[in-house]
Amino acid sequence: MNNDFAFSVKRIRFDENYRPADTTRITTNFANLARGEMREENLRNTLRMINNRFNAMADWDNPNGDRYVVELDIVSVEMAVDAAARDEVLPLIEILQTHIVDKATNQRVEGIAGNNFSSYVRDYDFSVVLKEHNRGRESFSVPEDFGVLHGQLFRAFLHSDAYRENFAKPPVICISVSSTRTYYRTDNVHPVLGVEYRKEESSLTDAYFHEMGLRVRYFMPPGSVAPLAFYFMGDLLGDYTNLELISTISTMDSFQKIYRPEIYNANAAAGQVYRPSLEEPDYSLTRIVYDREERTRLASEQGQFVEEHFIKPNRQVLEQWTARQAS
Repeated sequence: MNNDFAFSVKRIRFDENYRPADTTRITTNFANLARGEMREENLRNTLRMINNRFNAMADWDNPNGDRYVVELDIVSVEMAVDAAARDEVLPLIEILQTHIVDKATNQRVEGIAGNNFSSYVRDYDFSVVLKEHNRGRESFSVPEDFGVLHGQLFRAFLHSDAYRENFAKPPVICISVSSTRTYYRTDNVHPVLGVEYRKEESSLTDAYFHEMGLRVRYFMPPGSVAPLAFYFMGDLLGDYTNLELISTISTMDSFQKIYRPEIYNANAAAGQVYRPSLEEPDYSLTRIVYDREERTRLASEQGQFVEEHFIKPNRQVLEQWTARQAS
């Protein structure tokens, strides 16, 4: 599927000593936390939140609530357009991988890859392509091939030797629910994922992840106040162990409390019918500094960066490759 491109994987531990690599997207959420005067305190408090959340959910044979530690690796995926000449590579995507350390048994087990998802090409699609397509239009619309290139690049990575050598299972991406959609509580309850919600209309994000080969389900885990969106392949409920799922929930529920406290650190839990809102005034702030406005502004700059340094120089190659994948 990806004979023309070569993928490589690099890792860096996300801990209180983490410093973003030069190639890291500076809008990446965890990179945002690791800058400024509060960087060490930010990182320390974030890791504490994740571990506390994990132990609160994995409470069996865990009387003191401190049996487990979650370790996080930031996984950077680089792609060489010419597999034979790897001098020039694009930092394609960044994801997180969890590992679970059981202090009672001295075992370290692999968790889920994915979790957070960052992509230069996605910045380009949403900040450049979509903006230019709708310039001067009276009503919003989406280009016919929107997200196709990004989706095929992601699928190519999943089919690559680099993915098989580094990860045992397909990824799960866990993000916030949309503030423009209404969600409805169902009777389906999973012991770890919690109460399932559904929505009637798909979103642009759903369509974008569909191009990547992922579908979505929405669950509000025990102890959470809002559902999370889980994008996955295969069987979300059957392919992963309870501890693997808890590692993703504890990580991403904690991050969302920092990124979107109006939704995920609200003082009232979602009801039968739920419409998330970033204008919700009744919420609590964490003690972690996060610059949401800067992240939005820089996404546009990085979308322009990938246009100049990847899309334009390789347009013909990318169009030919995309056409072959569709045939």
